Amino acid sequence: MTPEVVHDILSGLPPFVTSVGLFVNPDAEFVESVLARVRLNLLQFHGQEPDAFCVRFGVPYVKALGVTASFDIEEALAAYPGAKALLLDTFDPALHGGTGRTFDWTQFPRGVNRPLILAGGLTPDNVGEAIRQTRPYAVDVSGGVERQRGEKSIELIEAFVRGVKYEQTTGF
Repeated sequence: MTPEVVHDILSGLPPFVTSVGLFVNPDAEFVESVLARVRLNLLQFHGQEPDAFCVRFGVPYVKALGVTASFDIEEALAAYPGAKALLLDTFDPALHGGTGRTFDWTQFPRGVNRPLILAGGLTPDNVGEAIRQTRPYAVDVSGGVERQRGEKSIELIEAFVRGVKYEQTTGF
């Protein structure tokens, strides 16, 4: 999206909504042009951006990481000391999120001193179980609430939220 489109979207948001800019391997100039046009509360990076790049904009950031069989949370925490949270998603060599696939939730780390967000293949049907197994700080969904690619379904969003709320009332 262009900064102008982002501006138009954000200008219609009600108060107290957190605006997040999601970037995949952007040029610093592009991020700066977006931030010059719109106020984002949080940046989310999904590419190979190092910590030094992510912190340079002066906006809190979340770093998305693909979970592989050899995923090492301590290494990830050390590589991204400036991240406010780490988003753990299903690794795919060609895609930066949006795979629609879950990873092995037994790999989700416990006892970490930074918020961990669970992503990857979450749907209204599996979000409750995902929360039970991983106890994440938050969950992230996109494709799992789409009627078709790029088209969100209010019914699926509501079902997803019900799944999260049900687990919060029964499991936490």
